[in-house]
Amino acid sequence: MFSIIQAAGWPIWPLIASSVLALAIVFERFVSLTQDKVAPAGLDNAVMAATKQRIPSPQSVAELSKGSLLGQVLASALQALNDRPQSSEEDVRAVVQHAGRAVAQRLQANLSALATIASAAPLMGLLGTVIGMIEIFGAQAPSAGGAGNPAQLAQGISIALYNTAFGLLVAIPALVFWRYFRARVDAYLFTLETSADQLLRHLKTCGHIRS
Repeated sequence: MFSIIQAAGWPIWPLIASSVLALAIVFERFVSLTQDKVAPAGLDNAVMAATKQRIPSPQSVAELSKGSLLGQVLASALQALNDRPQSSEEDVRAVVQHAGRAVAQRLQANLSALATIASAAPLMGLLGTVIGMIEIFGAQAPSAGGAGNPAQLAQGISIALYNTAFGLLVAIPALVFWRYFRARVDAYLFTLETSADQLLRHLKTCGHIRS
């Protein structure tokens, strides 16, 4: 492996750094985007059952907020009603939307960096290819002794090919994982939005929110 890195020359080092960063982002997103941490199954139904008669205490709402991102969104509505029991539907919805935007940012964290790596890696590989071509043309130029330099020609070919291949090797998985996480985040956002809307309708039906 080290011999390949040596043959690829210095242009491969930014690609190696990008691959390490992409791997760290993929691992972090897999850990952070689990269902238990984002939207545990049945949580929305449990919250609606708990609020059928009355709004839970601030302590219970705080515990709900700490459990998951969906709990954080749902808890924002309950916290608003604990703070201001006479809040209108528009007031509570505004609070929920603000909490939803904060949660959406957390769900999308680092995805832009992963997309940037997927877009930039082929360009970095292309840069290595261009540098390798420069080495090749330098080797073809007759020296003072007459013929070109075969060692320099071989080095230029190695730089060009290795950097092109490594750039694609970094970009393709980064793009695949970015699309996968993007679809996963969109699904979670839809779940959060649907659950929050159902809770607001439930709270209004139960008379906790004034019209």
